[in-house]
Amino acid sequence: MGTEDEDAVKGNPQFTLGQDLSTLSVEELKRSIDLLQKEIARIEQEIAAKDSTKAAAEAVFKGG
Repeated sequence: MGTEDEDAVKGNPQFTLGQDLSTLSVEELKRSIDLLQKEIARIEQEIAAKDSTKAAAEAVFKGG
């Protein structure tokens, strides 16, 4: 994902959790959903990577 400035240039809405959604158009709402789904996937990948690293570390320390 790009920076906020890059997202603004690409026409992505500046979405903030909890903001008043009535000010956004249907297209902006759809783009926000898409961005949020991509961000959820990115977060889930990071969690999986950290879980994997943690499991590997635990295996090393339990083995010694």
